[in-house]
Amino acid sequence: MKKVILAILFPFVVFGQCDESVSKAFQNQLDKEYADAKESPLKPEDLKIFHGLHFYEINKDFCVEAKLVKTPKAKPFAMKTSGNRTPLYVKYGELHFTLRGKECKLNVFRNIELSKQEKYKNHLFLPFTDLTSGVESYGGGRYIDLEATDKDTMILDFNQAYNPYCAYNEGYSCPIPPKENDLLVEVRAGVKKFHD
Repeated sequence: MKKVILAILFPFVVFGQCDESVSKAFQNQLDKEYADAKESPLKPEDLKIFHGLHFYEINKDFCVEAKLVKTPKAKPFAMKTSGNRTPLYVKYGELHFTLRGKECKLNVFRNIELSKQEKYKNHLFLPFTDLTSGVESYGGGRYIDLEATDKDTMILDFNQAYNPYCAYNEGYSCPIPPKENDLLVEVRAGVKKFHD
């Protein structure tokens, strides 16, 4: 049976500002978790030689303020995964922003089951692919964790983009970014692909 991966992994969700120290703390925490045999998605043979993930240099140009257009009364849908699992999500809204001079839009989602838990009730899931996918970054896309807000803007920090567990171990079942979340720009920020 394939292992299940939840989208929420890390406590470092940028909320309201772009802060290089927060992005660095995110990277350090990620490396710490992946080095821990109890938490790591790495295969035993990879864990033995693990010395840290490959990250792009932290770049404030990849931390942007996005206009949030909420989607009222969105209907739940089954998000495709790399396995047979089809978890239910609901579209929370659209994020409109400019990145590297290009107008971009990404849909952000809420996992219905996960949001029933008190500590994840405000958690939002942003899966995406970009022009680095399959080249410098994982071909199956990357994720960003966000928090629901009452504001009409949201800080989107691609320096905190991370790979799904499937990038390290095919035994996991991971959400596949919807086609509408494919960015036609190189997002050279966050985690790179695992094996070069």
